[in-house]
Amino acid sequence: MMVFAAVPILTVTIEERANRPELHVHAGGQGVWMSRMVASLGVPVTLCVSLGGETGEVLLGRLGGENIDIRSVKRDSGNGWYVHDRRSGERDEIAEDGGDPLTRHDMDELYGLALAEGLRSPVAVLSGSAAPGVVDPDIYRRLAADLGNNGVTVVVDLSGDDLTAVLRGKPAFVKVSHEELINAGRASGDGEDALIEAGRGVLGEGAGAVLISRPDAPSLALFDGRVVTVEPPALEVADHRGAGDSMTAGIASVLARGGAVEEALRTGAAAGALNVTRHGLGTGDAEAIAELIGRVRVEER
Repeated sequence: MMVFAAVPILTVTIEERANRPELHVHAGGQGVWMSRMVASLGVPVTLCVSLGGETGEVLLGRLGGENIDIRSVKRDSGNGWYVHDRRSGERDEIAEDGGDPLTRHDMDELYGLALAEGLRSPVAVLSGSAAPGVVDPDIYRRLAADLGNNGVTVVVDLSGDDLTAVLRGKPAFVKVSHEELINAGRASGDGEDALIEAGRGVLGEGAGAVLISRPDAPSLALFDGRVVTVEPPALEVADHRGAGDSMTAGIASVLARGGAVEEALRTGAAAGALNVTRHGLGTGDAEAIAELIGRVRVEER
C-alpha cells in the first residue's frame, strides 16, 4: 500500500513518570499514524513524504524505526511540529506550527514520487496535512484521478477544500468525520438524516463509498446502495486522537488484501476502537484488533 502524507510533522510530548518529566519525540501527522497502523496489521506500506529543515532531518531519523518503507523528497523549507504537555493527564498544547506551504517545485517532485509508488500498489491512501494551505488541494484530485484511472483503489481521509478537490478525481472510498461535514457546510446538522444526506452528496460528487465517523455514536457508511451503522465495542478512552486515522488504515488494509467493503468497515471500526485505549497515535496490536472485529455491529439503517 502507498500512503501519501505530503508534510508530516515532528511531535514532542512531555509526560510524567515516577514524578519526573519524560520527553517523547516522534514522527506524526495523519499519514504517519495511518502507516503505523497499517504496518501493525501486517500489510507492507510505503509512505511518500516531503522533508526539509531541522525538523525534516529529525523526522527522517524517527521514521526510520517505524517498520515503514520511507520515500521522500527534499523540500525547500522545514516541516511542521507541535509540543504538547500531558503531565496533568490532559493534552495541553504549548506551541505548534503546521509548516510552510510547499513550493511548486516541491509539489512536482512529490507528485511524481507518489504517482510512481502508488502505481506499484493495489491501494493508495491520500491523507491531509496538519494545517490548511500547506498543500495545494489540486494534488489530491490529480493523484486520485491518475491512480484510479490506472486500476489503483484510492482511499482518502480529507476535509474542507482538500475533500472538494479530491472528489473530482473520483476516489473509491472516502472517510470523513461528521464534524468536518458540518464545518464545510455539507451537512445541516449532526442528526443521522442530515449526515446521510451529506453522505449521498459526497457520493454524488464522485466517491464510490463513504464512511462518516462519529466519536460518540455509531459511524454511518454508504456503499453499494446500502446505508448502514457501524458500531465498535465500547472501550475506555485513554486518548481519542488518532482513532479516525486508525479507522482509515484498517479499512485500507482490508481493501489492499482484496476484502469486501463490509469486512473493511468492521476492521476499521476495530482498529479505531483499540487506538483510543492507547496514548500512542496510530498504534495497535493485530491480535487485539482481530478479537474486536467480531464484536463490531453493522446494521442496516
